[in-house]
Amino acid sequence: MSDDDREIDIESDEGDEDSYSRQPRQSSNQYLSQAEKRAHHNALETKRRDHIKDSFTSLRESVPALQGEKVVSRALILKKAADYIQFMRRKNSAHQQDIDDLKPQNSLLESQKLNKHQSIKALIITTNHRNGKS
Repeated sequence: MSDDDREIDIESDEGDEDSYSRQPRQSSNQYLSQAEKRAHHNALETKRRDHIKDSFTSLRESVPALQGEKVVSRALILKKAADYIQFMRRKNSAHQQDIDDLKPQNSLLESQKLNKHQSIKALIITTNHRNGKS
């Protein structure tokens, strides 16, 4: 909200002091003054802006191309983050394709392994039977 919009909001509240400018406090029957309401709103707005700032800092630190950079515009942070997400999506897709390509080979190797184990087991049984062992 721009400063002009805030002035309009404040001015529109001034004429309705009896019904709108005072609100009950949560814990008692006392009322918040206009200054208290404004201070509360300002504190919430500051907290919101700080959260956004911290989120941009965290995002900047998560993008390898921006790590270590101290001064970067928010627009550049968003652009580089979007680029990095697209890069990682392509990389994940390529890895998934590699996994899909290796699955048949893995199945073939598993079946060869099972066949060898069965052959070895049959050989042991045959050898034991010939030697008189059960």
